[in-house]
Amino acid sequence: MSDEVGKVLGSYLSSVVDFGDEHIHVLRNISTGLALFGIVLLGRSVRLVTKFTCVTKIPDNFIAKSVKLRGRVHHVTENGLEVEHIPITLPVISSLQRKRQSNGHLMVRLAGLEMTDEARTWLREQIKPSHIIWFQLLRRENSFIDCIVRLNKGGFFTVCLNEEILREGLGRAVTIEGLHSNPKLYWRLQTRLLKAELKAQKKGKGLWKEPNFIERISNNLRNSKILHNLHNLILWVRSLRKK
Repeated sequence: MSDEVGKVLGSYLSSVVDFGDEHIHVLRNISTGLALFGIVLLGRSVRLVTKFTCVTKIPDNFIAKSVKLRGRVHHVTENGLEVEHIPITLPVISSLQRKRQSNGHLMVRLAGLEMTDEARTWLREQIKPSHIIWFQLLRRENSFIDCIVRLNKGGFFTVCLNEEILREGLGRAVTIEGLHSNPKLYWRLQTRLLKAELKAQKKGKGLWKEPNFIERISNNLRNSKILHNLHNLILWVRSLRKK
């Protein structure tokens, strides 16, 4: 290295040292701020990646903000879905995440509709073990959580199960509960569900299917008072013969 290059490099290093000495308090404040910011982010991340194994363990602010969680359906139940929550995975705190996770499933109800037995059968056919669902938290009631549920069928293709059940005529739309503090979200979701039900009505699907001619005759005969009275008359005549 030549003397001139050495002098230039030495001068540069000296300037850097002088700048550090003069602004040491600023650098300390920046480093402290970054450390505190990292702690805050870590705290939030730990909460985000926590695996919820019980509805009562879900924080109130998650429900108030209608947070979306992901999971995998283990069973279709009488009231909805039994879901294993799959938290977000962060490599930085993966070891801590594994320690915090435990077994248990969330009981999820599909908000805004009353399901039929046909709807439960349909859900069992649609949901495969490999499928991931996203469920938007709306209301907690005892051991259940009411949600808007979206099924991921691969890639970017998702379907809203609440809407699809109504669109197939496999349920009836009801008022969504738990969104009194968020009227904008309430009207958006409620409108979508009512539109889905209206489509089923217009197409005559499921509950809204119009009976054919033979079915109408059969229903009329079953409900006919004349047939009912005739049946009673036959029973009366038979009872007289036995005497």
